[in-house]
Amino acid sequence: MSDARNPLSSRRAFIAGSAALLATPALAQSTTGVNSAATTEADVTVGGSAQRNISSFRQLDWRPYFKDTRNGAVLVDIDTRAVHFWSHDQSVYKLYPSSVPLTEDLTRRGRTRVIKKVEGPSWRPTPSMLKRNPDWPAYVGPGPDNPLGSHALYLSWTYYRIHGTHDTRKIGRRSSNGCIGLYNEHIAELFALTTVGTQVLLI
Repeated sequence: MSDARNPLSSRRAFIAGSAALLATPALAQSTTGVNSAATTEADVTVGGSAQRNISSFRQLDWRPYFKDTRNGAVLVDIDTRAVHFWSHDQSVYKLYPSSVPLTEDLTRRGRTRVIKKVEGPSWRPTPSMLKRNPDWPAYVGPGPDNPLGSHALYLSWTYYRIHGTHDTRKIGRRSSNGCIGLYNEHIAELFALTTVGTQVLLI
């Protein structure tokens, strides 16, 4: 019986086709520009199918990591690709999936703090980024092509930020040149919850 006369068969074909599309490795997508999949790990299994973006979601207690939560506290767990936030009085706790640096060489761990908050940030690649990627633009203004997304929290470490991204494929993966990325809706929420002076720990 043909698919046209058999809705169940048509539905199965649609599901099979959708599953095949979802299984396409990220690197088979666009490979140009600062927001391309070429700047993201492939996450391909031995069998050749792409894994979904995964963060290990588990709530944490702030006390093993901070003396107090004065000005609020942000914990970035690079291994589980998750960002935790506690408010000053600990009445608010948030947990977000994140992107993390591509390699250990690009990864920095330790204590820092928020020194500036920018809505609609502009972006300039660092000299080392331009050396690795000479075709990248020297400046990208706010907007959908900006790799910092809709909001950015600037840290006391030069060039390091917690920011949004317009490329949602990056979240849950090793995909940055050192920064920590969040979905735009999550960075907007964290942006509103944090202040200049909020303490940040990357582990």
